[in-house]
Amino acid sequence: MSRFLNTLRPLIRIMPEVKAPDRKVSFREKFVWTALILLLYLIMAELPLYGIDPQQGYDYFYWMRIILASNRGSLMELGIGPIVTAGLIMQLLVGSQLIRVDMGDPYQRSLYTGAQKVLAVFMTAFQALAYIFAGAYGALNPGQTILVFIQLMFAGLVVILMDETIQKGWGLGSGVSLFIMANVCTQIIWNMFSIGPAQNADLSWDLVPTGTAGEPDQPRIWLHGIIPFILQNVGAASVGAPHADPFTIWFRPENSRASLFGVIVTFVVFIVVIWIESFRVNIPLQYAKYRGFRGQYPIKLLYVSNIPVIFTQALYANLLFITQILWNNDALGLGAAGTHPLAFWFHLIAQYTAPADAQYLIPQPICLVWFLTPPTGLADLLDPASFGLLRGVGYALILMLLCAGFARLWIDVSGIAPRDVAQQLIGAGMQIPGFRRSPQVLERILQRYIPVVAVLGGLLIGALAAFADFFGALSTGIGILLAVGIMRQYFEILAKEQLSQMHPAMQGLLGIG
Repeated sequence: MSRFLNTLRPLIRIMPEVKAPDRKVSFREKFVWTALILLLYLIMAELPLYGIDPQQGYDYFYWMRIILASNRGSLMELGIGPIVTAGLIMQLLVGSQLIRVDMGDPYQRSLYTGAQKVLAVFMTAFQALAYIFAGAYGALNPGQTILVFIQLMFAGLVVILMDETIQKGWGLGSGVSLFIMANVCTQIIWNMFSIGPAQNADLSWDLVPTGTAGEPDQPRIWLHGIIPFILQNVGAASVGAPHADPFTIWFRPENSRASLFGVIVTFVVFIVVIWIESFRVNIPLQYAKYRGFRGQYPIKLLYVSNIPVIFTQALYANLLFITQILWNNDALGLGAAGTHPLAFWFHLIAQYTAPADAQYLIPQPICLVWFLTPPTGLADLLDPASFGLLRGVGYALILMLLCAGFARLWIDVSGIAPRDVAQQLIGAGMQIPGFRRSPQVLERILQRYIPVVAVLGGLLIGALAAFADFFGALSTGIGILLAVGIMRQYFEILAKEQLSQMHPAMQGLLGIG
């Protein structure tokens, strides 16, 4: 066992913990706990932080809000970022053999889980302090700083415990997946039905006469949601008032990401992901003792589910977060002035501008982070002035390669590698017809399929996410992919729970304890 885990044992003991249920938790009780935790998350995402002005400072998480399940200026400012970052670090440490853990040993597995929780708490503190001192809320006095930090730490601990409550068996699925799905679905509903004003509402192409001589015409304030926007145009056209042309209704390039074309793209991605989920390679199996009983071991194309996408976005979020802070801190000399000796090399990684009408920093060309944020819609992708096509190709390639790499890494550290699957099948009394019943033989056969399928699935997921971003879907491409995958997982969980209620003898077979 790793010395690192032993070192963290005193901290693990003092961490707040949710006890696993010592009885069988009914499906209804799990559903109620899941619904209550989801409701608490939604409330926290709307409760503003006390003592700040949300109009001040910079939104360092702007590009990753959807995936981090966070909301600017609320108790969910950090979202699930600390949890996912802690999981990413631990997986990389295990995958690189810097720490060794036997996941088959309950004691070592509990130490690993506890260490990940300790690291999540440290990441919460680190991100909160970095966010505050980097000027995310403007200039705060010492009292405000302490107050905001306490709020962020408290909210971060609550999120960690909510996720642990669900994963310990009190709820359904995992808290991280539940919060991501809720955040993505909230944005899609907002872009569909919001009656608030659209972004960049002062558009020069649509001026409404004031009717008063000598006064300039006023810009029309279009609604943000695509459904209210269309209804607003229909109403304007019926009374002869100025209304948007068909191109604007379909694409809205200057106005908002919420467009009729984006609605179609969103539904297409939903359907394609569900379709891809059905692709699998079936390995024939039979019981060693009962030769007539045959079965199959399915290796799905999306073998590692949405884990590679979550880890990729966690890596993106932390890289963008850290580089924005370094760029925006003049005392470090790495910003636009570049007084530090390493400024030249840092500028190859990150360069930003701060537009006057936005509270977030925009990555600039000729640097790595520029390729970590996608073109938002076709107009941005095909804009030659901003090298949108180059940015899109770079974004897609990096995203696909990272997803494939994390997929390959995940199968080795999560107990779903060919070696682990072979041991499980042999332990269940299974073998492949026509082959000797041996873990080594079964592992060699599975080795032909599992790594290849996992990498292909990672590449495909990355390509689909880039496609959704380029064509202006109602949420980010990765957000939609995660939402679809999580919904499907919950559908399978609900089906298993209901089946186990009807046939209790099948609980072991379904993996429900």
